[in-house]
Amino acid sequence: MQRVYDFFRRHPTWVDSFWAVVLLAVCAVWVVADQGLSTATQVAAVPLSFALATVVALRRRAPERMLLVAIGTGLVQLALNVRTNPGDAAFLAIIYTCASNGRRWSSRLALTAGLAAAPVAMVRWPPHDQYSTIWTTLLQTFFLAVIFALSWVVGDRLRTRRAYYAELEERNARLHREREAQSKAAVAAERARIARELHDVVAHNVSVMVVQADGAAYVLDAAPDQAKQALATISATGRQALAEMRRLLGLLRAGDDAGGEYVPQPGVDQLGDLIDQVRGAGLPVRFEVAGDARPLSSGVELTAYRIVQEALTNVRKHGGDGASANVLLGFGDAALDLLIEDDGRGARHELYERGGRDGLGQGLIGMRERIGMVGGTLDAGPRPGGGFRISAVLPLKAAR
Repeated sequence: MQRVYDFFRRHPTWVDSFWAVVLLAVCAVWVVADQGLSTATQVAAVPLSFALATVVALRRRAPERMLLVAIGTGLVQLALNVRTNPGDAAFLAIIYTCASNGRRWSSRLALTAGLAAAPVAMVRWPPHDQYSTIWTTLLQTFFLAVIFALSWVVGDRLRTRRAYYAELEERNARLHREREAQSKAAVAAERARIARELHDVVAHNVSVMVVQADGAAYVLDAAPDQAKQALATISATGRQALAEMRRLLGLLRAGDDAGGEYVPQPGVDQLGDLIDQVRGAGLPVRFEVAGDARPLSSGVELTAYRIVQEALTNVRKHGGDGASANVLLGFGDAALDLLIEDDGRGARHELYERGGRDGLGQGLIGMRERIGMVGGTLDAGPRPGGGFRISAVLPLKAAR
């Protein structure tokens, strides 16, 4: 049935042609069966029936032209005294089609012609049976006019509904494009910022290698053991720098301004100062460290610091009055675990109050970009009891 429906939708003229043949057959039966028709009326009814059948067959292909053909056929029918017959159902079909698919002028003309058709027909062919009175004639005229009006109302309603759905689809597509553009812009800006921040990390590693190489060359003859230790340091630092550079290749872009004032990059050791600063701003924060602290790579240090910084900033922005946060830093065997939770209103409530105009989501995009650089994972979302929760796992060893 779905294939049949799709076929009918792709070939509407074929469907209309089928109903036009049916209408033509009904008109032929009417002409033959009605004994009250004169020979002249029967002869005149034949071309009129073909004209009305043509209106039905081509109503969706050329609704305006078929409306004019239908009106002309109706006028000829009045002039030749061919009273109302089953073929006049074509008027209802063309009125509906013009109201739903035709131009505005054709829709108005179809409504006017439909409302005038019933009174004109009653005046031209008034009922003569014994039960007919002026009131029954008026009532019959009224109901016929209502039928024509309903045909137009249904078509116009379909036009309005179709336009409404088209507007919704266009608006949805526009919002989707805007969201994609905002997301791409946020990713591009965050990647550029990460590239500038990590520039110092790579530069620091290279500087260490240069200093160690100079020292090894200076003590090569006098202290061979110190020279070997310097060369080992150069080897380890070089591998770490190569790992950082591989992760940066996908982020660095041509024309990125790497200039500006560079400062030492913060790390896990500076989290205490960061939390003290946040506490001084009025946000209660509980900070815990689990496990034995150990040296971390520069990329992991910076990533951990920025995630905690961004998470606490979001609590201050979206948590509301009275919110508090918990920060847990756990040193595992192979990964550094970060857990930041708050009991505030949460980002969703803030987004609802502001109407979605605060750029919500770009902070999480930046977190995912940073964690992806060091091969870690991120899980962020609302807490069941209220507030927001961010959980991150950063590998202690750089991913190859």
